[in-house]
Amino acid sequence: MKQSDYVLLMKRYIFLCFGLALMALGIGFSVKAKLGTSPISSLPYVVSLFSPLTLGQATIAMHCVLISMQIALLRRRFEPVQLAQLPIGIMFGYMIDAGLWALGWIDCSAYWQLWLLVAAGIIFLGIGVAFAVASGAVPLAGEGAVVAVCRVLHVSFPRTKIIFDASLAMSAVLLSFAVAGKIEGVREGTLAAALCVGLMVKAANKFVVPMAKRFIA
Repeated sequence: MKQSDYVLLMKRYIFLCFGLALMALGIGFSVKAKLGTSPISSLPYVVSLFSPLTLGQATIAMHCVLISMQIALLRRRFEPVQLAQLPIGIMFGYMIDAGLWALGWIDCSAYWQLWLLVAAGIIFLGIGVAFAVASGAVPLAGEGAVVAVCRVLHVSFPRTKIIFDASLAMSAVLLSFAVAGKIEGVREGTLAAALCVGLMVKAANKFVVPMAKRFIA
């Protein structure tokens, strides 16, 4: 690999890390809102409530499961470069815990204030996803798992992504109800995130994609 290729790769991962940091803050805001996390974080959040794991550690564990699922589905078609999802997932997990720590001072109780936190979470998460996708680097394990299912079953990505997110949210509901007898982590804020994060990504792409083209060149 040429030196220029290493520089290009480094720029991609710098862009990705910035996106992950924004996503971690978005998840932190959604947790502080107490109106339900985003669908992708709902299951790790519930696990963190009923186990010694932090949200970041539970997210790392989920990433390990999803990477294993990709390997099982794709077998020989699994590309070794996709193993980079593991260190990225570990870093993302610690970023989430760091984001929660940084937002620890937030203590809102009024319902309208909680919705402001939900909105902040959607904005940060959407912009972060836009940066992560525009980086062209290895995806997070969640997206990687969806791509693996699409390759094996020959189905479309958008529909599979919706089913995947809904499955995580439903798993979170079932787990929380089984353990605590009530629903935790999945509320109206989860629905808002499911409906609005994609729209935020689309809006953010208008400035993130040109920025990526200038930075990653």
